[in-house]
Formats: sequence, structure tokens, C-alpha cells
Amino acid sequence: MKIGVVTFPGSLDDTDAQRAVRIAGGEAVALWHGDHDLKGVDAVILPGGFSYGDYLRCGAIARFAPVMTEVIAAAEGGMPVLGICNGFQILCESHLLPGALIRNDHRHFICRDQTLKVENADTSWTSDLSVGQEIVIPLKNGEGGFVADASTVERLEGEGRVVFRYVDVNPNGSVNDIAGITNDRGNVVGLMPHPEHAVEDLTGPGTDGLGLFTSALKVLTAS
Repeated sequence: MKIGVVTFPGSLDDTDAQRAVRIAGGEAVALWHGDHDLKGVDAVILPGGFSYGDYLRCGAIARFAPVMTEVIAAAEGGMPVLGICNGFQILCESHLLPGALIRNDHRHFICRDQTLKVENADTSWTSDLSVGQEIVIPLKNGEGGFVADASTVERLEGEGRVVFRYVDVNPNGSVNDIAGITNDRGNVVGLMPHPEHAVEDLTGPGTDGLGLFTSALKVLTAS
């Protein structure tokens, strides 16, 4: 199965995401922000970084990249799409996910190994995980506070669309300790922490992030 990883100007974790796909057993395909072609991939990852330098709101310029026209259409058609950190911001700016990400409430960039609780194991990216499971993956952001109006938060909570929640500490002021969410169909997931940095014992806090990538591959294989 082919999983495309989009590179925007300012992407930092695109090669890491590609490596995670390969370790999980998939074929990683490099996608370029200026292309109108998804190269026949079965899923897409929008990686972390600072797309277009974050010179406007984070992800606001990337939302208008040519490749996003194809990603949005594919996501609306059911293709699995994962947005990590800046990728989560891009998904919100693209209205594939509700809400927004704002500057951390303590006004500082934060980098730490973060414990997350899995709240939803029924998405395309979490089927290899279990509800209630706690995983540890790196977190690094300056604008990672998830916010939304009260009715949107109520809907996300009520419909089980909160996918991950911060445990022990809320590192950025996200409402209800929300670390990741999904769309109503479950094929689009965005989260602030970086699972691609937790796929090998040698280079991360463990392999807890690998489950997101194996989940997508199993879903794609079964479809």
C-alpha cells in the first residue's frame, strides 16, 4: 500500500514520516506541495514543520497549495489522511477538521515526551490501538492549543470524535485536554504530537507511534 507524504516549503518531518511508513510495512511516496497529482497513493500524511514559514496563521498558506486541492477531494471521498502538528493545523485551515490551533497558553515552545490516552480506536489511523490505552510520543509545538466554540467541542465529545487526550499535563492549554480529533467519517485524523518520532527504540521514547501507521495499512489492505 502506498502512503503519500506531502512536502511543503518549511516541512521538517516529511522524511521522518516516510521512514515511519516504511517501518510499518508500507511504501512511502513523496508528494510535492505544488503538484496537482497524488501519484496513485492510498493515503496521505501532512507532516510537521513550518509550512511556508508560518508567515500567516500556521497552515493558512499551505491550505491553498495546489496539492491540497487533491488532498481535500480525496479526503472527502474517504481516503485516509493524517495531519501531524503543522499537518493538523493545515487540516483545520482546510476545514477537513473543525476548530483551530492557537499559541500555547504559556507562550513558549514546548518539546517533551508526552503521554496520550487513546479515546477512539475506530478511525483509519487508530484501529491497531485500544480505547483507554496510554502511549508516549514526542510533542513539539509553539501553537498547539486546540480551541473551538462550545457547540463544536460538545459535538466532538458527544460523537466520540476526540481521538487522543493529554494525560498528566496539558502542555499547551488545549480545551478538554484534546490532543487529536477525527472527522465524522473517521478517515481524517489530526494530532499535535509526533507519532513518526516514536517508531524505533533507538531514536525515540519507544515504538508507541507505530500503531498509527500500521492501522492505516491494515485498513487499506482490508478495503
